[in-house]
Amino acid sequence: MSAEALRLLVVDDHPVVRMGLVAMLSEHEDFEVVGEAADGAEAVAQAARLTPDVVLMDLRMPGVDGAEATARLRSSGADAPAVLVLTTYDTDADIVRAVEAGATGYLLKDAPRETLADAIRRAARGETVLAPPVVARLASRMREPAAPALTERETQVLQCVARGLSNNEVGRELHIGEATVKTHLLRAFEKLGVTDRTAAVTAAYKAGLITL
Repeated sequence: MSAEALRLLVVDDHPVVRMGLVAMLSEHEDFEVVGEAADGAEAVAQAARLTPDVVLMDLRMPGVDGAEATARLRSSGADAPAVLVLTTYDTDADIVRAVEAGATGYLLKDAPRETLADAIRRAARGETVLAPPVVARLASRMREPAAPALTERETQVLQCVARGLSNNEVGRELHIGEATVKTHLLRAFEKLGVTDRTAAVTAAYKAGLITL
């Protein structure tokens, strides 16, 4: 096990699903599954005790569901783990609740294993991890905004973010410094009326400023 292995908490109310996820994730040397939980309340308690880097969160569970558990986890301060929703449900209401609760990403359980592994790594870095169909559903729920006047560079940066690139990767692709990338993002956030990368990508897609 790598000394830098990401600590994972797997949350799902189906024991067979949890067992399968744990077995699959354990095949990666840079992952360490430190715990499992069968519902949202247990997930919050386990996270407080085990301090995972990323929580893989199912949504529909008895008692405290995944969205509520996500909100509780994300409200725990600077040390809050990233939450990656992994569910069979892709309805508008489920997606919106999870994202509004603070989920870093949203994947369906039929995602290829390497896609899931990459999503976990990106979530741990604080990057937005949303499948294109999920972004489209989120966009359809937003009120129609007036198209903001983003600069060409701000649009390019957001397009890269929509592809899942980190700030460092965006900088390398566009041949600009990482600090400059952050500046463009902050200006785009202000123009779009949002406060994070996920909302920025969603708003820009809805306004027709970027493609997926």
